[in-house]
Amino acid sequence: MLKKIVGFGLCLWLLACQTEQTQEKTVEEIRSESLIGNAAIIRNPISANTPTDTVNVAKMSFDKTVFDFGEVEAGEVIVHTFEFENTGRVPLVITDARSTCGCTVPEYPDEMIYPGETANIKVRFNTTNMLRTQRKPVIITANTFPAETKVYLNGYVHPKSSS
Repeated sequence: MLKKIVGFGLCLWLLACQTEQTQEKTVEEIRSESLIGNAAIIRNPISANTPTDTVNVAKMSFDKTVFDFGEVEAGEVIVHTFEFENTGRVPLVITDARSTCGCTVPEYPDEMIYPGETANIKVRFNTTNMLRTQRKPVIITANTFPAETKVYLNGYVHPKSSS
């Protein structure tokens, strides 16, 4: 995790150091130069000196952002995989995926997802001590605009039957 944060910070620093005369390069041009590795490919859509760039960013496109797991008994573990595609113009880098409680744990890819590629976020929801209607968000932070994307697990948890 610290490695990701340091890498992302380095990328932001490198982008901030560019002058106005620097021409935008394609991903292929940057990749072929490979002077500083993958960090140069990541682009921050927000800059203090220029308008917000909402075009040349990575974009996460999900077929479904809500998974309805139906009705389950307390204690069951719900596992669902959200598939998405990078429909943006630059490689997608996920820096974090989290939920609002420890009962919901997402797993996300560490590697870059290039434009046109698909990837998955696997989510485990432990229903132990959960009752009634549940709506568990997973907040994904990436080099997108806006920086956070949410997906949800929804369903109803019944008390464990005493058998």
